Amino acid sequence: MDQSASSAHDVSALHETARGSRSLESSVLGLFRIVVGFLFLVHGTADLFGFPVTQWSGHRAAFASWPYWWAALIELVGGFLVMVGLGTRVAALICSGAMAYAYFTVHQPHGALPILNGGEPAALFCWAFLLIAAAGPGAFAVGSMLRSRGREGRVPGRRRRPTVAHPL
Repeated sequence: MDQSASSAHDVSALHETARGSRSLESSVLGLFRIVVGFLFLVHGTADLFGFPVTQWSGHRAAFASWPYWWAALIELVGGFLVMVGLGTRVAALICSGAMAYAYFTVHQPHGALPILNGGEPAALFCWAFLLIAAAGPGAFAVGSMLRSRGREGRVPGRRRRPTVAHPL
């Protein structure tokens, strides 16, 4: 095998490895997003509806009470959106901010470290959602499927004409 054929084979193998690696990364990120979103959603259902378990010594968040009911609503809606992969980056950023707020207002006053103040779940959710917001939804996202379905009907290279309102 001559030098040019060998290097072409190496480049081709490198491209295949990179493609497989991106596919694996996207799949793992998608599964991570689904699990984190589901766990967050379950916190919301527990706080709002007492299902599957009632937290806070048997009490649910009172309607529109600040910040507990609103946090539970973010957990429910944001967790669902992140889990299914719809508006993922925005939903994950809102969820991350909610958990940062929860950590610094509820947990941090009780101790400097999350292990001391009970803030480990809030800190972990905050950073997990920030990762999802930065990295994107990964595989298995409804939003990605809807965008790709919308592209199927378009003719490549053909631009849509902008609609212009004509005054009568």
